Amino acid sequence: MIRRLGGALIAVSFPVAVLGLAIRAAMSHAFLAFEYGRPGFPADQYGFTADDRMLYGSYGLDYLMNDAGPRYLGDLVFPSGTPVFTPGEVSHMADVKAVMGTGLDVALGLAVLCLVLAVLLRRHPGVVRGGFRWGAILTVAAVAALAAAAVTGWERFFAWVHSLFFQNGTWTFSSEDTLIRLYPEQFWMDAALLIGGAIALSCAAALLLTRGRRRPGRLPKGRTAEG
Repeated sequence: MIRRLGGALIAVSFPVAVLGLAIRAAMSHAFLAFEYGRPGFPADQYGFTADDRMLYGSYGLDYLMNDAGPRYLGDLVFPSGTPVFTPGEVSHMADVKAVMGTGLDVALGLAVLCLVLAVLLRRHPGVVRGGFRWGAILTVAAVAALAAAAVTGWERFFAWVHSLFFQNGTWTFSSEDTLIRLYPEQFWMDAALLIGGAIALSCAAALLLTRGRRRPGRLPKGRTAEG
């Protein structure tokens, strides 16, 4: 009973842990630099250069990952003295920071739980393999459903995801606002592809490493020891 419970905990923890770690991988300066410098990324119609985007986009990213308060973004100004972010944008970023902080903490905790359970159940490798394998299968099924929803209607999917975590009216901005200029729709589509790819690789590795192993001395069906 305890072994089965451990295996089940691994299975249900795996999807959340993998998703959180994949999101964290996308929250990097390397991804920002790639996006702002790659051919085909939409130019800012109001005048941000790639360097401008990298500068101010990095402030937004760093704010999500550090311990600073809203003034970290609220006090940021252009050379002209105009605030980079409006009060509404700063408020939304504070909401995002709270959600991301909690989500990443939960994902990290579940990742640690998976590893601890794997160690505790090391005498029962079949249970551990089964837990990770079912976790990978659940993850693939969930990601496939989300991908289908995103492909059939990206804007609707994007709005639905935001509505799960933020109040209506707090996350919609004008095309002239800095958040939209730094992180246009294409940015989020590319981020979704990166996150999906990282999840796919993680699940493929888990499925590969948890393949059933033939017991020593077991012969294929229909074969005898003499061949």
